Amino acid sequence: MADTDTTYFRRGLGLKKEVQPVLDAEYHSAVVAQIKAAEGNAATYGDITVKLAEEFGFCYGVDRAVDYAYQTAMKFPDRQIYLVGEIIHNPHVNQRMRDMGIEFIYPDDDGRFDFSGVTADDVVILPAFGVTLHDFETLKEIGCVLIDTTCGSVLNVWKRVDQYAKDGFTAIIHGKYRHEETRATASQVNRHGGRYVIVRNMDEARLLMDYIEQNDAAMDREALMDHFREKASPDFDPDLHLVRVGAANQTTMLSTESLAIAEAIGESIAARYGAGARDDHFRSFDTICSATQERQDAVKEMMKDPPDIMVVI
Repeated sequence: MADTDTTYFRRGLGLKKEVQPVLDAEYHSAVVAQIKAAEGNAATYGDITVKLAEEFGFCYGVDRAVDYAYQTAMKFPDRQIYLVGEIIHNPHVNQRMRDMGIEFIYPDDDGRFDFSGVTADDVVILPAFGVTLHDFETLKEIGCVLIDTTCGSVLNVWKRVDQYAKDGFTAIIHGKYRHEETRATASQVNRHGGRYVIVRNMDEARLLMDYIEQNDAAMDREALMDHFREKASPDFDPDLHLVRVGAANQTTMLSTESLAIAEAIGESIAARYGAGARDDHFRSFDTICSATQERQDAVKEMMKDPPDIMVVI
């Protein structure tokens, strides 16, 4: 949607320079900058050496979302501002949102949001994780101002899942089925009447792969449907919807695991239909967010010379 629409903002609100000093004061540290600039990301203070991981802190998508939230508070000081869920699962950041008068709308136990209290005069911030198609359309119908901070990496996944559905491929999503981002990603198949199934890890993906291959370890149809009942489209039928599949992921999952799952699914497809028919039955992602992986790898690298104590903030 074009940014000329004054009820929908996706590229900021034109106040980046104004909020930058506030963001610098609250989220940037001269000490951290000093340590990062030092050789080996380490600095010694007296008899204590402090070392930082090579990669840490907010990723680009979160930085952008926090920036937009501060711009929103500055641009609409006299309006009720709501945030769908949380910008990020970080207590400090969320408390600052509350301090600025932003009210959080949390989902119920089934992941549903209640927007009955939102009016056309209000402002609603959509988180970096994104929201489901249903929730987006509900808010558009209300007519409130929407500040969309959905991460670009998440949008890339949505586009891929949308294309899968359009082309008749079931999206196999590596993620946590109750996570806001995964719920939002799964909802994208509804644009074209597609299907999805969510797997938490390689072991769960293997259940689908065994069924695709129809090997000795494969569960029967009813057992597989029962296992994925809460993690798949309501009408998911493995006999129909595991014939053509595409891999996708929740961007905060480890990229190495997502890539390994995608490759393994492709191998199962080839085992069932033949290597020459793989492309007719399987699609995968060509880009993937590596921010979570980079931060985990940085910690592992630091542990090669383990400190006496590690502090996670």
